[in-house]
Amino acid sequence: MSESSPARRPLPVRAIAPLYLAGFTTAFGAHGLAAALGTQTDDVGLTLLTFGAVLALYDVAEVILKPVFGALSDRIGIKPVVVGGLLAFAIVSLLGAVFTAPAMLALARLGQGAAASAFSPASSAAVARVAGPAAAGRSFGRYGAWKSLGYAIGPLLGAGLLVLGGLQALFVALAVLAAGATVWAAVAVPNLPVLPRQRSTVADLVRELTDPSFLVPTAVLAASTAALGVAVGFLPLLGTTLGLGTAASMGVVTVLALSSTVVQPMVGRLRDAGRVDTRRGAPAGLVAVAVGVLLVAVAPHPVTLYASALLIGLGIGVATPLAFAHLAATTPPQRMGRTMGTAELGREIGDAGGPLLVGAVAVAASLPVALGVLAAVTAGTAAVSGTALRPAPAADGASPPTGF
Repeated sequence: MSESSPARRPLPVRAIAPLYLAGFTTAFGAHGLAAALGTQTDDVGLTLLTFGAVLALYDVAEVILKPVFGALSDRIGIKPVVVGGLLAFAIVSLLGAVFTAPAMLALARLGQGAAASAFSPASSAAVARVAGPAAAGRSFGRYGAWKSLGYAIGPLLGAGLLVLGGLQALFVALAVLAAGATVWAAVAVPNLPVLPRQRSTVADLVRELTDPSFLVPTAVLAASTAALGVAVGFLPLLGTTLGLGTAASMGVVTVLALSSTVVQPMVGRLRDAGRVDTRRGAPAGLVAVAVGVLLVAVAPHPVTLYASALLIGLGIGVATPLAFAHLAATTPPQRMGRTMGTAELGREIGDAGGPLLVGAVAVAASLPVALGVLAAVTAGTAAVSGTALRPAPAADGASPPTGF
């Protein structure tokens, strides 16, 4: 499949759809299992310290390994890394279903994180190269929608599987999901050629990492994911303190998930049609996120709680596909894996850093103050992205990509 085909070529949905499932799998594995373990600590013999360590292993593996596997996909090919990572995820998940001792749970969690570190950035790179510049917005809109859905409803699905069959059922479900994605990707994802790469020095790498065309969209992704991590954890908690029942409190997450899932493909199509660009759209999305966070901080009420979830979901849905599409448009194809791996690292930092920031400030001051700080950080990122981001090349691919 040529990467220089005309701008108006049909979107190769069959070739990209398995990658959407891969994105959902890693997000579901991260958040669904984390929530499930939180309810099963006594049953599986985990102390609070051990529980925290087990949860952290997934993220630690991703932070360390995502750039490594992203660069590896540039060297050996994207498809082998996607298929191999999904297969490893399925095997490790199945082992987690069979062996439930705390040490084995920790190994399973670490193995899942390592496997996700392989197929997640490689999947992003495959989406960029298969879709091409003309369809990057639509493709990343759909990819981001499925990934956001996994992040947001993972805890709900995990809770349902716990009721049906405990942790074993959840691990089996993850194994089956990953195995299905493995087979589908092996059959449908094209064998993208390994492209020749120029040698680069450490100075070149530093220059590429600090280029606004890479750094600013990555900051947008980090801020969006930080807000998502906080919303999934703290909005249901606020709902409980406001007197809402469990179902109504968790319903806030559903509103966030649905709004983000619906809007991302729409924004992607608008981007491809030239009706919105990252320089204007991404800051607007982050401003919506900041307003949503600030709303529930200054006026906590069941109504504002749901309004906040809606605004946060819409904002994430606007900013995320635009940031990914900008990275795809400004990155040479031969470095796509490394770029996406490093950008995914930014998302992981946001995913971990957002809840940590809010939790730390809430302990020192209060939860409303903590949410206000998050809103300020998000708004600041919006201001920076609106002023520092350079326009991406035209969607038709006429201009060669530059930057990282």
